[in-house]
Amino acid sequence: MDEERIAVFVDYENLAIGAREHLDGLRFDFAPVADALAERGRVVSRRAYADWSMFDEDRRMLTRHHVELIEVTQRMGAVRKNAADIKMAVDAIELAFERDYVTTFVICTGDSDFTPLVHKLRELNRRVIGVGVRASTSQLLPPACDEFLFYENLRGVEPKPVEAEPSAGPAADEEEPAEDLDSLVTQTLAGLQRSGGEAVLASALKRALLRKDSTFSETEYGFRGFAELLRHLEQRGVLELSEGPARGDPVVQLAAGGAEEASAFDLLTAVVVQLERRNGSPSLSGLKNEMRKRQPGFSEKKFGYGGFLQFCKAAQARGLIELEYNPSRGDYVVRAAPA
Repeated sequence: MDEERIAVFVDYENLAIGAREHLDGLRFDFAPVADALAERGRVVSRRAYADWSMFDEDRRMLTRHHVELIEVTQRMGAVRKNAADIKMAVDAIELAFERDYVTTFVICTGDSDFTPLVHKLRELNRRVIGVGVRASTSQLLPPACDEFLFYENLRGVEPKPVEAEPSAGPAADEEEPAEDLDSLVTQTLAGLQRSGGEAVLASALKRALLRKDSTFSETEYGFRGFAELLRHLEQRGVLELSEGPARGDPVVQLAAGGAEEASAFDLLTAVVVQLERRNGSPSLSGLKNEMRKRQPGFSEKKFGYGGFLQFCKAAQARGLIELEYNPSRGDYVVRAAPA
C-alpha cells in the first residue's frame, strides 16, 4: 500500500500567538501535530516561518522535531505580516512543482490569506490538511481544505483552565505516567482508524509506530516479533485480530467495549457522584487526579482516547455523565447523568 508523503508548512507566529491568547497561555508544542501526521503518512519536509528572535525557546523545541526554521525578518505593520505569508506560499508552490512525489501538504495556520494557496494546491491534485487554533482560525479556511485539524483537539494538547486549583506539587494534575506499550499501540491504532477510514493492517500499524518513534522495537518489550506482540495484546483484550488480504498481515482493531474500559467508565461515574455529594458538580480539571487516587496508574490512553476530555465525551455519549462548559470557571462542569 502506498503511503502518503507529506510536506508541512507552519505559519509559526499565527499558531504560537493563537495558542497563547486563546488556550489560556498554552505554549505551542509541535509534538501533537507530528504525532497526528505520523498516523496519516510519511513526513518528508517540515518548515516553519517566523522572525525567530521572537521565539527563542520555541526554536529549540522545533529543532528537536527536525523542523527547518525559515527566518522572516521583522518589519513594521502589514508589510511584516505579508513577508511571511508570501515566502511560505511561494515555497509551498515551488515544492509542489519540483517534488511531484509529495502527495499531501499540511498548512499550519488559521489565516484566511492562505485560502488561495490551498485552492491552488488542490488544483494541482494535492491533498491539503489544515491545522489551526479554533478561536483564531478564519471560517473561510477549513472548508477549503480536504481535512482541518484544530490544534486543541489533537492528542497531547491539554489546555489548562483559566483559574486552576493550587496543587500540592509541580503539575500534579497534569502529570502523565510514562507511556506504556498498551497506550502507544492503542493511540496509534485509533489515529489510523480515524484518519484512514479503512481496515488497518498490522504492517501499516508497525510503520506508523516507527514514524512516531524510529527506535521502536517489539524486542524491547520482550517479544520476538510484531505478530507475537499483537497476539499478546489480543489475549489481554486490548486488540482484536482478523484475517487480512495477505497471509501474516492481519487486520487490527481496537477491542470493542472491553471489561476494563467499562470499569474505567464506572470509576468515572462513581467519582463524579461522590464529588457532587461533597462539593457540588466538579470541574473537569482535577477530576482525573481524583480517579487516580482511587485507581493509581489510570490512563484513558490505553483505551485509544486522545485525552481525558475525549474520554469524558465518550462517557457522555454513553449517557453516563453530562458535560457543560462554564465560562466563569473557564472549564467544563461535570455532572452525573439523571437516573
